[in-house]
Amino acid sequence: MKRLVSIVLLLGLRFLSKVFYRTEVRWLNNPRDKWQDMRLFVFLHHTSLFEPLFVSAFPISVLWDAANRMIIPGADKTLRRPIAGLFFRLLVPGMVEITRKRDYTWDEFLNKMAPQSLIAILPEGRMMRRTGLDVEGKPMSVRGGIVDILEALDSGNMLIAYSGGLHHVQAPGDAYPKLFKTIRMAFEQIPIKDYKASLPANVDFREAVISDLEKRMQAYTPKAKEAL
Repeated sequence: MKRLVSIVLLLGLRFLSKVFYRTEVRWLNNPRDKWQDMRLFVFLHHTSLFEPLFVSAFPISVLWDAANRMIIPGADKTLRRPIAGLFFRLLVPGMVEITRKRDYTWDEFLNKMAPQSLIAILPEGRMMRRTGLDVEGKPMSVRGGIVDILEALDSGNMLIAYSGGLHHVQAPGDAYPKLFKTIRMAFEQIPIKDYKASLPANVDFREAVISDLEKRMQAYTPKAKEAL
């Protein structure tokens, strides 16, 4: 039943996003089999709780697959909100509540990863505010959780999604989203083995992953522009 509710919500949200927003998608590479053998989904440039609007960028088959096997860590602060928390739990049945600390909740998430899982993560771990900083006024950066996941994976593909940002639609603190805007996303699909092999061998793996993802985010994040 949970999976059925999830796919109904995903498809409904995809329909609404296509009706009220223009979605522009760009592929940074041209993989032979887009969307195939997906094990890890990495979403970069986290700016809004309305990012589920980006489901309009995905084929229905991918959303169906995600409803059946996706697991994703979700901040306890968000998931304990009465409305937003319920929505995200229904949208992604595999949502696992974690704290912002590296504690037992993170270990529980890692233990839930199975060979058939599609693992999704927002590796910055918090949202960018209009200032370009996080809620505490600190610079945004990639955190180490993504490294733990990559260390456990040796096969399949990693899909990196670079969000153009949604502050022009709904920024943290805004009561309502603005309609009829253009939302942008860029995709890059990389075999996990190839990605890990491409990192410099003379640098600590954790540092290499974080540095690489931050460089990619700076280079490939689309510029958010409002639709005319």
